[in-house]
Amino acid sequence: MEPIEAIKQHEAALQRSVTVWIVTGLLFMLLPGTFLGAWNLIAISDAHTAAGLDPSWLQAHGHAQIFGWIGSFILGIGFYSLSKMGGAGRFAVNRAWASWFVWTAGVLLRWATNLWEWHWRCLLPLSAVLELAGFLIFFLTVSRHRSPKTPPAGGTSESRVWMGAVIAGSIGFLLSLVANLIVVAQASLHGAGPAIPHAVNQRLLALFTWAFPVVTIWGFSARWLPVFLGLQNPVPKLLVAAILVNVSAVAVAMMGAWIPATLLFLAGATLATFAVQVFQRSVRPPKITGVHPTFPAFVRVAYVWLLVSAVLSLAAAAWDQAGGLWGASRHALTVGYISTMVFAIGQRILPAFCGMRLLFSPRLMFASLILLNAGCTLRVISEIGAYEGYLPSLWPLLPVSAVIEMTAVTLFAVNLGLTFLQPPAHLREQATAAAGPA
Repeated sequence: MEPIEAIKQHEAALQRSVTVWIVTGLLFMLLPGTFLGAWNLIAISDAHTAAGLDPSWLQAHGHAQIFGWIGSFILGIGFYSLSKMGGAGRFAVNRAWASWFVWTAGVLLRWATNLWEWHWRCLLPLSAVLELAGFLIFFLTVSRHRSPKTPPAGGTSESRVWMGAVIAGSIGFLLSLVANLIVVAQASLHGAGPAIPHAVNQRLLALFTWAFPVVTIWGFSARWLPVFLGLQNPVPKLLVAAILVNVSAVAVAMMGAWIPATLLFLAGATLATFAVQVFQRSVRPPKITGVHPTFPAFVRVAYVWLLVSAVLSLAAAAWDQAGGLWGASRHALTVGYISTMVFAIGQRILPAFCGMRLLFSPRLMFASLILLNAGCTLRVISEIGAYEGYLPSLWPLLPVSAVIEMTAVTLFAVNLGLTFLQPPAHLREQATAAAGPA
């Protein structure tokens, strides 16, 4: 076989694997994640309290969103991008499939066990072991990645600090899975059900969000935003400082010292925002070919949500009485920041990663982003007002926000799904050229 043909086949195999990872993440986002979350919120709104809802169902929703959706996206993109950078050989394709199988089985088993509680004392820790095993296959594969000895033309070694942020996010991912295994093992031995106790779960959520997807997004922001938004290069020292402050915040949160922890989260988020210079004027035209022209604006909106979530978490540490401020801060972080960044950046890069395709519809991209942010805004406001008793009249708006967000994620999934069903861009161009003028 000619070397060039082998390279093409390897590239096609990588594209197929990352496409399956992304489709799997979309399914977790839609079914176990968003739809179950909307069902939970409707039940909470009807009862005007979350006290009567089974916490296992709430945790099943959250786990499917963080690990089933975001985790699958990060693992799939990680296998593809690091293999493309030359650090992993062709063995990476087989390992990507092995990791996908084990990881998906673990996340699906965790979701099902939380809902139906069938043999949960055995299956709950098994799900955590499978998730950790799936990640370790990824980690051992990409750990063989070798960075170029010299920086790319026109760049500096400092400009590659983004890789340090991604590595820090990967370590946070690993620590999250280890902590999850420890906690579910304790629950299986001593708990009355699969739900993690509230105080422990509260600390885990700080680890699962701030130490894992947030830091990873900071790294990818430092890598991609100067290209896509035409921004100045990130400030390496500020990004390093943001990560160190954030690590300290997570450590303090794990000890349950919430006021100092949330102050540190706010400081870290502020430093990261300045580091990636997302609110600075673009020095080059943004690259919006194939996506909606509002793409740069939504990336900036996402960083507004990051700061809002940090401010709300500080307010929650000081004044929360019924979970409304804590819930609003988490929603601002997971939906406002993380989901908006995934919706914006994902629809920009995933069509290329998954077969060099073009996004099916920039209009659907805009619709999904505007609905996501509208639903998140309504959810954050109504959750604070209703849960905390400031404005009980806002209870009926909670399920409305859920339906708006559910519509947004459905449009996002449909747009990517239709994109993956299209032929690659070069084949479409060849077909158009062969057809000739109309």
